[in-house]
Amino acid sequence: MIPNSKLFICYFLLVLSIYGHAQNTSNPIPLQQILLNLETKFNVSFTYADKTVESIKINPPVDSLDLNESLDYLREETSLNFEILNDRFITINKVNNIKGNICGYLVDSEDKSVIVGATISNHNIIRISDIDGFFQVKDAPLTATFEIRMLGYEPFTLSVTNFIETSNNCSTISLKPASKELSEVIIYNLLTSGLHKNLDGSFVIDIDNFGILPGLTEPDVLQSIQSLPGIESINETVSHINVRGGTNDQNLVLWNGIRMFQTGHFFGLISAFNPYLYKNINIIKNGTTAAMGNSVSSTIDIKSNYDIPDQPSGGLGLSMINADLFLKIPLSKKVALQFSGRRSITDMVKTPVYNKYFDRAFIDSEIAKSSTIDSDTAFNSDENFWFYDVSGSLIYDITNHDKLRIHFLNIYNQLDYTENVITLSDSESKTSSLKQRSIATGIEYHRLWNNQISTSIQASLSNYILDAINFDITNNQQFIQKNEVLDNSLKLDLFWPVKNRIDIIAGYHFHETGISNLEDLNNPVFYRYIKRVIRMHALYSEAEYRSGSGNSNIRFGIRGNYYPKYQSVFIEPRLVLSQKIYDFVSMEVAGEMKNQSATQIIDYQSDFLGVEKRRWVLANNNDIPIMRSKQASLGLSYDKNDFLISIEGYIKNVEGLSSTSQGFQNQFQFVKSRGIYNVSGIEVLANKKFNQISAWASYTLSQNTYTFESFSPPQFPSNLDITHALNSGINYTYKNLNTSIGLNWRTGKPYTIANGIVNNQIDYQIPNEDRLPDYLRFDLSVKYNFNLSSKINAQLGGSIWNLTNHKNIYNIFYKTENDELVEVQQLALGITPNLMLRISF
Repeated sequence: MIPNSKLFICYFLLVLSIYGHAQNTSNPIPLQQILLNLETKFNVSFTYADKTVESIKINPPVDSLDLNESLDYLREETSLNFEILNDRFITINKVNNIKGNICGYLVDSEDKSVIVGATISNHNIIRISDIDGFFQVKDAPLTATFEIRMLGYEPFTLSVTNFIETSNNCSTISLKPASKELSEVIIYNLLTSGLHKNLDGSFVIDIDNFGILPGLTEPDVLQSIQSLPGIESINETVSHINVRGGTNDQNLVLWNGIRMFQTGHFFGLISAFNPYLYKNINIIKNGTTAAMGNSVSSTIDIKSNYDIPDQPSGGLGLSMINADLFLKIPLSKKVALQFSGRRSITDMVKTPVYNKYFDRAFIDSEIAKSSTIDSDTAFNSDENFWFYDVSGSLIYDITNHDKLRIHFLNIYNQLDYTENVITLSDSESKTSSLKQRSIATGIEYHRLWNNQISTSIQASLSNYILDAINFDITNNQQFIQKNEVLDNSLKLDLFWPVKNRIDIIAGYHFHETGISNLEDLNNPVFYRYIKRVIRMHALYSEAEYRSGSGNSNIRFGIRGNYYPKYQSVFIEPRLVLSQKIYDFVSMEVAGEMKNQSATQIIDYQSDFLGVEKRRWVLANNNDIPIMRSKQASLGLSYDKNDFLISIEGYIKNVEGLSSTSQGFQNQFQFVKSRGIYNVSGIEVLANKKFNQISAWASYTLSQNTYTFESFSPPQFPSNLDITHALNSGINYTYKNLNTSIGLNWRTGKPYTIANGIVNNQIDYQIPNEDRLPDYLRFDLSVKYNFNLSSKINAQLGGSIWNLTNHKNIYNIFYKTENDELVEVQQLALGITPNLMLRISF
């Protein structure tokens, strides 16, 4: 017999249970209130359209149910579909309960082209979409779900209750690059498929779904971003990208969290990052997260795909410049290996594209010069150039809570230049060489402690070497130059969603950079070796709030950087605010303060054979100070009926500028001074989509001004001052054919006119008072997608850069030859066609 006390307790619990059940079954409340309670209880966030839930009232689930049981209860009571996207986000949508067969037409969500060869499968049934993108499954169980998979697209889960064939009408299903990480809420698709704009004003390139842009046969990361307003390349290269008036070295380029000091192949004409292993590239012009530092301009954050594939996949490609291969190999359900390799074919085949690139890269360099000695001497030369890059990642999901990532990247360029001098009695041959190499490696470990707290730790090393030996036979000179950067980093991050819709990140960053420069000349004898090391300790914290409706988003952070060498502390606040004003109008406010200790300078225009003139150096708190920047921007966006227009105004100030980093080729070329630049501007981006056509235009109006107090005059236009810049294009898709044609126009940059030679020196006029002719370029690209089999896809493409062969001068400078003044005009690429073939499996 049960003791009286125990009997009483059992009786009490039974009554309490019955009472609780009665309470739950007799007091229906609005579903919205239930969702808010569940968000607080389980620290999750529901995403839904207001119309979906506003009229529903039900009894709340009992408190003893966990999250999954509560969702099952809501599904049964509401007939709504609750889909768990990740640890925090759950979407809600309506369920169609009509029974029947399922069928559909698969199309690309961006360009509406049909998708052929996709697999539609569950455990028992497999179907393949045909040439029209059509598939059909008859007599499918009502409770069945199918997964649609196609290389280059996000997997799509198809529920029979959602896609029913009724009256012989089949649904059109769009496979799209819909990010399921709702914390990065993507609000726009721009210019071409796979190019998006975030609520915080940053831009994202989704490589798997990237479409086509004018003049490009492949998704070159650093070329593609130049279609966006405020981003230019003053000399038409990817290694000199200018964002809102800054030089390229002021950009923070991250590869899987590792800082990169080399960004281009062919000395800037091709991006050094093979794009086919990357998930997305994030471009931030303002409002950088507090977790990132050590740059005073933009951030370009390149991330690999961390997903473990179900089956091996890969691809290979061939263009008129290089061949490449990439592989994604699952070693188990928890381990995957990613690999990519690319190598130039330029040392084996001299294609027309190579000849164009060679003339552009080596114009006015030592390589392009010819020598005349005397009538009894014969002179000839030969060059050999090649490059490669290799990257790989090991992805290991140790448990559901522990994840390990290991990365490796090697970028290499080599140029050999041989000079031969033959006289009547003798002959001599010397080979000059230029090598450019980057090695980056990193390891990161992520730990999810519970539903609220996660941490990560990343250690990385980045090593950049620029090495040259220059032989001058006629003057019996050997000149050795070397520039090396060794960058070490240790970073600890904490992610903590302290309250519903509020996330906090905090972290510590240790950063050590060592840079050395060597110059060794034999005739006359000269030797100089300089090495500096700077260490930085940073603490940062950031909070982000997202409203339940998604209309408001605010992120505020602060970062403190401490440099022990100079006993200096820099406090850097960061702010991003986005607010939806109406259903189709939103506002963005951003501001930031940042600093930077490493920069690139030009000692002499003939450095490194005159090809790679910039060398990395560290701040010395004298003529090369630590740079500091301040920036603020305000933008408005209108998006309705597939028409987008955004307008953003900004002001930016950078102080601690070294004159040797600005590439002066006038009276200030050899003057070392500290200064600032101020830039302000308005950026406009418009995009209209209708049917298979996407038309777009980006325009920038800006003013960029130097102030160097020791110069005369102290204030004048910046070398990077582009008053007007316009990019526009039209993309057209017809079935599997994609075409794109575009215009790139901008006003010429400032330059200084020379009067003549006075006292053996060039006499210049007022600095940067005149401008180069306007830059104008039309580009064209065409791609055709087809299937070699159900599992092998192919793509054939072609492009023409500078379709009209317009003569564009990107720089004018002066030099003396035989005591005479000579004007040198540096020309951009002329008409340059290219072809590409890719196979994916």
